[in-house]
Amino acid sequence: MKSVSGKVYLVGAGPGAADLITLRAAQLLARADIVFYDALVNADTVALATRAEKVAVGKRCGRHSTAQRFINKRLIDAAAKFGTVVRLKGGDPMLFGRAQEEIDALRAAGIEFEVVPGVTAALAASAALGIALTRRGTCRSVLLATPRAGKGERANDWARGVCAADSAVLYMAAGQASDIASALLARGMPAHTPVLIVENASLPTLRTDAMTLHEMQHLPPSEFKGPAVIMLGEAFRSALIAARDDLSLITAAG
Repeated sequence: MKSVSGKVYLVGAGPGAADLITLRAAQLLARADIVFYDALVNADTVALATRAEKVAVGKRCGRHSTAQRFINKRLIDAAAKFGTVVRLKGGDPMLFGRAQEEIDALRAAGIEFEVVPGVTAALAASAALGIALTRRGTCRSVLLATPRAGKGERANDWARGVCAADSAVLYMAAGQASDIASALLARGMPAHTPVLIVENASLPTLRTDAMTLHEMQHLPPSEFKGPAVIMLGEAFRSALIAARDDLSLITAAG
């Protein structure tokens, strides 16, 4: 058996903008021998790996993607061949990035690894909007969740947590917005709860739609092209009011 001398770095690419990765991540990409990158990682970020072999490994919902067990094997095989192996993941590796499966596989194979955090989409969306997810005296809790369950996985009771939190951000959810609204309303969340759907946070193509939970229930099938998060809670009331005011001005002008 060939000895393993390489080290695998699970690196957060951030929410989209290439200049939002950490300095450590940029340095690792610059000296990487091989980079395995996800579909949602910005091409400009991948390009920072100037000397590395670059391997796309997919992992985007609704499209062809590489099976996780095969990615695990590729990382293990690469560590036997290369000194610096980078697994580049969108956002932060440890949040909805399936990093634990890769960590477990690397540990089982006796391969050294390190996790390099990244900016997650919830924080990028909050920054882009200029609205804090927490607020002294009113918003003391934040929930990051996903309603999505993979094939063979049991459903999780995500709606209970969303209803209990002051602010909530849902990942991998925009395509199910209507069903999500129905589930939350059935749980007792008020119909007037402010909702923001933020697409492409941190990018020039940023798009924000503001609505109430009741209105989200009647959204047509998603037309979002880029990654999007659903943000719910009273912290976003001002953004909803501002959107209503802007619409009123446009209507009046028309």
